[in-house]
Amino acid sequence: MNAPVPNAATAHRPIQQLPDQLISQIAAGEVVERPSAVVKELLENALDAGATQITVRLEEGGVKRIAITDNGRGIEPEQLPLALARHATSKIASLHDLEHVGTLGFRGEALASIASVAAVRITSRTPNAAHAWEIVGSHEGTVAPSSGAFGTTIDVQDLYFNTPARRKFLKSEQTEYGHCAEIVRRIALSRPDVSFSLTHNGRTIDHWNVSEAAKRSAHILGNDFADARLALDEAAGPLRLHGYVGLPTASKARADGQFFYVNGRFVRDKLLVHAVRAAYQDVLHGDRFPCYVLSLDLDPALVDVNVHPSKIEVRFRDSRAVHQFVFHAVQRTLAQTSATAHGSAPAPITAAEVKPSGTPVWAPRPHEQTSFGAQLAPSFSPSPFAPGSRWDDARPAPSTGGVAQRLESYGALFAAGEPAKATAPVGVPLSSGERPLSNEDFPLGFALAQLHGIYILAQNTRGLVLVDMHAAHERILYEQIKNALDARVEGEELQVQQLLIPVTFYADAVEVATAQDHGETLKTLGFDIAALSPTTLAVRTVPVLLKNADAQTLARDVLRDVREYGGSRVLIERRNELLGTLACHTAVRANRILSVQEMNALLRQMEITERSDQCNHGRPTWVQLEISALDKLFLRGQ
Repeated sequence: MNAPVPNAATAHRPIQQLPDQLISQIAAGEVVERPSAVVKELLENALDAGATQITVRLEEGGVKRIAITDNGRGIEPEQLPLALARHATSKIASLHDLEHVGTLGFRGEALASIASVAAVRITSRTPNAAHAWEIVGSHEGTVAPSSGAFGTTIDVQDLYFNTPARRKFLKSEQTEYGHCAEIVRRIALSRPDVSFSLTHNGRTIDHWNVSEAAKRSAHILGNDFADARLALDEAAGPLRLHGYVGLPTASKARADGQFFYVNGRFVRDKLLVHAVRAAYQDVLHGDRFPCYVLSLDLDPALVDVNVHPSKIEVRFRDSRAVHQFVFHAVQRTLAQTSATAHGSAPAPITAAEVKPSGTPVWAPRPHEQTSFGAQLAPSFSPSPFAPGSRWDDARPAPSTGGVAQRLESYGALFAAGEPAKATAPVGVPLSSGERPLSNEDFPLGFALAQLHGIYILAQNTRGLVLVDMHAAHERILYEQIKNALDARVEGEELQVQQLLIPVTFYADAVEVATAQDHGETLKTLGFDIAALSPTTLAVRTVPVLLKNADAQTLARDVLRDVREYGGSRVLIERRNELLGTLACHTAVRANRILSVQEMNALLRQMEITERSDQCNHGRPTWVQLEISALDKLFLRGQ
């Protein structure tokens, strides 16, 4: 395409200093792209001022008016003009302050940029002032006495009134309001210690009182998230990660349930997103997105928040350490998703969720938290369902798919809702013949029968348990094989496969530089990738476990991860894919008739296997149906 021809009127203009108003309007193009950006900047200022109560009032999606009132410490009247001046701030005064910034705002350009494209009025009153003061327009405006409570109100009206071309790019009122409401939700989610109120066109939309993080997240994200989350709080050195991660079975088709904060600031950082995604890859289907609300706290000196105009991205001094910390913290939390890791089973399908004419819908829910590590993964051993095992000889003929024991022997275990002393059913590994049995001992209960060769029906203290036997066994085998492999290679050098003929491929300058700069890291991962020319790379060795994978694709993925995250999850991810396939093909298949002993053995293994609440693809392996739900299905007591 031909380059545009310069306009004759501007082709020979001399270099000149731009006027302040135009400078501010140019800056506003980066800071104030739509009304929601104004809401974000003003809310951050309110929080930096120590506010505990914030009210947001919007009209016509924020285009006509955005008024935010807080009860913070206020602004002295002599400083009101500076509040509207460009690059004037009370939050930093030196490079040292910039490198250790602990506030949400710090550049001192937001109010000046907003005032250049809208009509702005600031009313503020400090605790020791007899009355409020206000300034209108810009830093050149006059400060005058006013009325108002302690704190600050910033009233922004007629956004882009003086730049109509910018206003044409705005969307509908409802769309712009939706963006503003999302900003308020994000910030309110990170500060449960502050009350927020949101009104639109004179109608109150949301109000959140001061509360705990658990209640605030449930209030904003809804009961679906509150009923399907695991608490997380881990620290390592200067890093602390806390918040909630959603269960894999509560994933979504879109990534709109992901909230990550760094030192209280909402960010969209690809390193953090990748770390969390990698932690879920063992339990989540590839096209699903997990839900989470996570906060990372660290020394401000270890993170640069001044890398994006809207401060939505950050840069870590040690990105690899942060990535690994977040990955392992989330992975350890998700490993708790087993029937016994929390002391109780997932919340059952209750009577309120059941319609006699419909199918009950199960949603996994959180468990009471206990110390992590109480249950250890089993050491690797042949599956009791593997061909040639002792269970293989004991399985009944297909025509005997009934219950091998009298139902009374199961019912006696839970007489009157209390555990009773009874002889353990066949297949339950107990050290003594008799002992009190309770839901804590065997939360999945004991097998009753099989349904269509696919599901195991079991009874526990709460009612009926349905188990997808293939999905459950697949998870058990996968965890056993993975743990055995990890134990075998721990402390050993990674075995590599020397390629008889190196695989060469075209590479861009960034890939070649990565291979040269990170050669040692690549070798620790099992790869020898050499540069043959400025545009050609050759793969000479790959990990033995992945010797049959496409070497070029694998090398490109590893180079990308090493460049972006300082390390690579590709090796582990590809390895786990292979192990998952192996477990899937080895697991007991549908229509395989199991004896009661085999079914009970499967239930016991599920109770001690990490992540056994879902299969390798994120589907639930078992559900609970309460007695009250069954009663409702059959209209008992009605």
